[in-house]
Formats: sequence, C-alpha cells, structure tokens
Amino acid sequence: MKLKKSFALLLMGAALTGIVGSTTSSADASSNLTVSTFGMSTKQMQKDVLNPFAKAFGVKVKTQFGDSSTRLTQIEHNTNSGVDVVELAQNNAMTGQQKKLFKKIDTSKIKNYKYLSTAQKKIVKQTNSVPYTINSVGIIYNPKKVKINSWNDLWSKKLRNKIAIPDITTTFGPAMLYIAGDHAGKSVTSDNASAAFKAIKELKPNVVKTYTQSSDLTNMFKTGEIDAAVVGDYSVAMIKESNPNVKYLVPKSGTYANYDTVSILKNSKNSAAAYKYINYRLSAKLQKKVASAKSLNNAPVNSSVKLSAEDAKNKTYGSIAKRAKTIDFSYVNSHLSKWIAKWNNIMNN
Repeated sequence: MKLKKSFALLLMGAALTGIVGSTTSSADASSNLTVSTFGMSTKQMQKDVLNPFAKAFGVKVKTQFGDSSTRLTQIEHNTNSGVDVVELAQNNAMTGQQKKLFKKIDTSKIKNYKYLSTAQKKIVKQTNSVPYTINSVGIIYNPKKVKINSWNDLWSKKLRNKIAIPDITTTFGPAMLYIAGDHAGKSVTSDNASAAFKAIKELKPNVVKTYTQSSDLTNMFKTGEIDAAVVGDYSVAMIKESNPNVKYLVPKSGTYANYDTVSILKNSKNSAAAYKYINYRLSAKLQKKVASAKSLNNAPVNSSVKLSAEDAKNKTYGSIAKRAKTIDFSYVNSHLSKWIAKWNNIMNN
C-alpha cells in the first residue's frame, strides 16, 4: 500500500539476495518461510507479527521489505527469488494474478477465512489473494490555516499552491482520480476518466506536490509548505506524531477503500507454512493486536474483532467502512499505463 523510497537500498540488496532481513526461531530447514511485505513500520512488523509467528509455529522466517509496486516488479522479473508469500496493495495483487504469479488459493486450508465478508471473499476470487486489512483515503489538514468539510473543498482558490496529493502510481493514486471524477460529476469508468482528468487539470494550481511517500507530508506540514493533503489513513498516526494539531477528515460523501492482501507465489516450496501464515494473519488475536495505534494501525477484516473507540480512530472501520466505496482495479490496471502518461503530462507541464 505505500511507496517508501527510503527503502531503495534495501530493495537493491533484495534483488541480489532475495531477502533484506530475517527472523529465526528454528534451525529446521524444512520449516522455512520468506515473506515479502511493506517497508513501513518494519520494526513493529517484526515485533508484532513475524517474531510471534516464527515462535508459535517453529518456522524460520526471512523477510523482504519495500514498497508494493517495486516488490511486485522484482518478483515478476525473478520468479525464483525464494519469496513464498507476498503482501501487496489490492491493485498490485490484481496485476500479480493477471500475470499468473500466484498459486491458486485453497480456502479450505484457511480456518479463519469464514470471518471474511462476502465482498472480501470476492476479492480472493478476483486476485487469488487474501485481504488482511482495509484502509481508505481522506484529507489531513491544518485547521489553523484552512477549513475543509468535503472533497470539493480541495478545489478552492484559497488552497492555491497549498495541497499535496498522491501520485497516480501510488496505492491511492487511482482513488485520487476517482475523487476527481466525483467532483466532475462523471464516474471514471463511464468515460475512461476524461472528466476526471479535466478536474485534475483544474486542481493543478492548488497542488504543490504529487507525492510517492507519505512521510514527505510530515515535513511539508511542519514547514508550512502545505495546508492540506489527500492521504491513506495508515499514514495519519505518523503525520500527527510530528504535527499534533493537524486534523483528519473522511468526508460524509464517502471514501475509497484499498485492501492489503497476502498471496502465495507460484514457485513457493513452503505452501504449508504459507497457509499457516495466512491463517495467522486473519486470526482475531493478531488482528486486534495490530489494530492498535501502538502497533501497525491496521483495520481488521476478521468480522469477529471488535475495536475500542480509541483503536478505531483514523481507520476504515465502523461508519467509515460502511461508506467506503470500491475501485474497479481490473478496469484501472487495464488503463493505467495511458493514465500515467496523461497524468504526467498534466502535472509536469
């Protein structure tokens, strides 16, 4: 879900070794698992997910960290990388499935699969990947400088050269295009995003940066370079830690959701351990643990998990989850290369 250039060097090493870190609890070579996952909150991921899994199941876990799209590209070009399971943003999972990189998921081997919703099970069939958390996009802003109540407020002349939006290539880049289509009153899929791109062009005078890593927003708020940004909810806690006065808003009109998913690679030789890992990822105990802001701040997909008001903050949960709309990533991915060129032509000229 999230491009992190700070992990570029790690990814260069990963291209040569297949891993950038490891967690070991057993010397038994027959019980191994290499997990490719997001390069955000790596220490917390090791502490709260990977280390406990290794200990509980006696599995030697090796780990590759990095942004979703870069790791997918690496796997595509090196199908013998040694990676067993890969965690990706939903659009990348769709691409991976279309390129036949994954093994067919046998849901009978996932005990906690029953706790997924009908919509989430549909994603499993579409992507051959299992969603383990849901996130969505909103607006984070400085209330001392600007008042924002809706997505349409982003187009206000008062925000000239004062907002940042996700680049089209990021997890929520397509969502930004959908939001622009809503502003124009024309859905992206009805006219191949023509009206949406017109709205993006109208928004351009307000955009000081199209970012690829949400960590950039922390300093931009601090220096006053921006007063508002469109951002995934998974980054809110990080931004607020350095800028406690900013507010996060999910407009009443709704938001757009993304699932982070886990898949088993076609060439994995450790399917048994992979299924244990997927089932563990969906377990109520772990889902509740990683939902905490002190952990990974991941909204649960396991329907048996109930969050406290504190843990539910800034997540796609409860009322926000109910008004989260879906993105047709099959449609998006089939048009994305042309959309990227069109986006760059608008934003770079």
